[in-house]
Amino acid sequence: MVEFSIAALVFLTALFGVLEIARMLWTYNAIADGVRLGARYAAMNCAGSTTAVKNMVMYGTAAAGETPIVHGLTADDVTVTYSNDINAGEVDFGVRQGTVTVSVAGFDFDFLLLPDVLGDVLTFPTYTVSMAGESAGYEPGGAGCG
Repeated sequence: MVEFSIAALVFLTALFGVLEIARMLWTYNAIADGVRLGARYAAMNCAGSTTAVKNMVMYGTAAAGETPIVHGLTADDVTVTYSNDINAGEVDFGVRQGTVTVSVAGFDFDFLLLPDVLGDVLTFPTYTVSMAGESAGYEPGGAGCG
């Protein structure tokens, strides 16, 4: 019985540690995919809709969802920056001009199963994606952005 207790303690600690590390890697990958998706959406649409870009990062859709893809990810963690024109600070973004940068910074991952072994919180490094303006919402013969 004593040997089983020792072996079970070691086995369960290792098992729960593997599960927590797997959950942490899944969360990091989901954030990375969300940032890439948000940057792609921003590059393909008109500048200025930072709320829709943040929704793409958090929910995977331009419309706000009920539950974010990653638990604890908020709009405050997501930053969207368009390149600026030197004239009057207006956004200079369109087909083959300007860039958009989307990043997630300061996201804290909470370890649930083994906080005493792995630590309570791990702050992920900043994940940033920059893309050049592609179609930027412009349709040949259409109104385009503006």
